[in-house]
Amino acid sequence: MVGSTRTALEAAGYEITEDANGRQGLKLYRHGRLVITDIVMPELNGLDMPLELAYEFLDTRVIALSGARGEKNILDVAKLLGARQTFQKPFSMPYLLGAVRYELEH
Repeated sequence: MVGSTRTALEAAGYEITEDANGRQGLKLYRHGRLVITDIVMPELNGLDMPLELAYEFLDTRVIALSGARGEKNILDVAKLLGARQTFQKPFSMPYLLGAVRYELEH
């Protein structure tokens, strides 16, 4: 997670746990309520993560982020694979904070 995103989420009162790759992040979900994932990650990417989570958790909450410019539909694919919300980088921090708040309240 980019430092400014982490800082903004913590300033809004959220407790953040992060990991260096998707496989380790998947293990962390067992102790959390929401995953914010980048599409491009080592070991388990942000398209596979929602699928993996859905196998074990029925009510998976995933927000996917992507800075990929070549694939316009990559975030649409992420939604089809289970991401509840998606954001193209750069994104508006207030919109991301609103999405986080919504996912944790519903």
